[in-house]
Amino acid sequence: MTEQDKKEQILTALEMKSLVKQKVYDQTIEVFNLLKEILQEIAIEFNSDLQVKDPRVSFEFKERSQFEVELKVAGDLLIFSMHSNIFEFDRDHNVWKLNYVKDNSLFSFCGIINVYNFLADSFKYNRLEDLGYLIARVFINLEKHFFVEGKRQQEYLYNNFGNSVLTKETLKDIVLRIINYALDFDLLVPPYDSVKIASVAQLIEKVEYHKMKTGKRLGFKFNSDDVS
Repeated sequence: MTEQDKKEQILTALEMKSLVKQKVYDQTIEVFNLLKEILQEIAIEFNSDLQVKDPRVSFEFKERSQFEVELKVAGDLLIFSMHSNIFEFDRDHNVWKLNYVKDNSLFSFCGIINVYNFLADSFKYNRLEDLGYLIARVFINLEKHFFVEGKRQQEYLYNNFGNSVLTKETLKDIVLRIINYALDFDLLVPPYDSVKIASVAQLIEKVEYHKMKTGKRLGFKFNSDDVS
């Protein structure tokens, strides 16, 4: 192969991948904008149906930035964050076992929307040491085929990748599952041994700024949480 052949091969591969990644980005931002619409609709719908008329028990939608929105559900805060870059799966990922990807490796390029669960008080009181948890990841490719990694997402796992396009109805179902999981994912008392020693600085912070580190599973191994 001549130097010119190599150059043309590199340019072709680069142009092809770049075009695919741009298309994936377009599909992902389209889904993310649809997600914003769904979250706003959910906030309005559920607030009107709530029997308890207490502002502390309500849904609140907020757009944090172009790529990040939040839905406050009473004491929980769900943050939906779209990554601006496009990713490919490592060669050990199960997605490579699918004929859909084997037949066209370009289908493996995906945009990602991450969903984090925080305590609303962590932001209200500026507790910077508090912990949040990644509870779901939505992957979208250039054909708007998708799958979801996360708790209670069995119907949308990788083995269905390539079978269906992500619609508004499906996306709303995913969001409702995420909300249900967050509400069931309660704040647990941390194990005694993990909090039995505190420094003077920690106590001063706790008294003055309420900044003692807090998280729903602080002291526990979240990955081994067997809630399904």
